[in-house]
Parts: sequence; C-alpha cells; structure tokens
Amino acid sequence: MKLQWDLFIAFFRSGLLGFGGGPSAIPLVHKEIVGTFKWMNDQEFTDVLALANTLPGPIATKMAGYIGYRLGGILGMINAILATVLPTILMMLVLLTSFNKFKDNPRVQGMTGAVVPIVGVMMATLTWEFLKKSKAGWGWMKGLLLLAGSFIVMEIFHVNPGIVVAVLLVTALVFPDKKEKNEIPMKDKSESL
Repeated sequence: MKLQWDLFIAFFRSGLLGFGGGPSAIPLVHKEIVGTFKWMNDQEFTDVLALANTLPGPIATKMAGYIGYRLGGILGMINAILATVLPTILMMLVLLTSFNKFKDNPRVQGMTGAVVPIVGVMMATLTWEFLKKSKAGWGWMKGLLLLAGSFIVMEIFHVNPGIVVAVLLVTALVFPDKKEKNEIPMKDKSESL
C-alpha cells in the first residue's frame, strides 16, 4: 500500500507543479521517479520518455500509466494516471471560474508570461542531463550529430517528433551498439568473447 501512496504523491506533485502541460511536467516526473523515489535510473527513464513520445496523446498521462503499471500493476497505473490528472481537474474547477474575472489584469498576464521561461530552463536542464548521459553511450560527437540532425529534420523539414523517435528506436533495435561484449569472469582476469 505504501507503493501506491508513493506513486500517487509522486505523480500528484508532478501534475500539480507541471504548469503548461506535459513538457513542463517531464523534468518534474524525472525528479520524482529517478531522484526522489529511485524507482528507475536515468537510462530507464529516457527509454520510457522515448516510448511515450512515439504514442499519441498527452505525454504526462502516458508516462504515468506506463510507470504506474510497471511499478504497481493495474492499480498502480490507474493510481498514477488519476494522480496526474487530478490537480488539473481541481485547478480548472477553481481557477477557471475566477480567471475570467481577472484575465485582463496585467498582473495575471505577467504571471502567465513568466512561466514560459521557467519551463524553458527546466527543459534545457533535462536536455543537458540527457546529453551528458549520451557521452557515456555514443560519445560527444555522435550525440551532438544526432541532436543536430534531429533538430534539422523536425524544425526545417517539419517531421513530427514522434516519427523521428520511432525511426531512432527502430534503428537502435536493428543496429545494436557493437561496443557491448559479453565477458566471462576467470580467476584474475576477464576474457572478451
């Protein structure tokens, strides 16, 4: 039962603080899942994020559903999704009734405008963390080339990011990393196969 409560808290906090939709919630989910509760490592979280990006629909609920199911089964999935959407439902009920009265107020417009740079910094921080992790996998050169190539394909040729992620996932499955070698432990040395 503690796991279900922790799942609810992790996704409720992410949903509550993820102002602006799914992309702003990703760093918050990362902090909860990888940092606070340590249910996954960075590589596993990156894989979940990549999978969630290939599927249609809101990313926060897709991640919550998958992570909740992986950790707590069907009940965990329902719990995590509910915790993700509950803050939005509650805030919409409370705030939308009062927001119409104050939407033209310069302070309210300033508050909503101030959120955009904060979300940008959160996304840039998460991107930097992923780039640092790619150094261990592919190295800086291949990682930066992949970043630049993906940016060009998405921004110049207007290819959907989900398609780019799907192509990269299929490529990784078809052409696995050749650096991985199985090692057989021997007395005081290991021998590569």
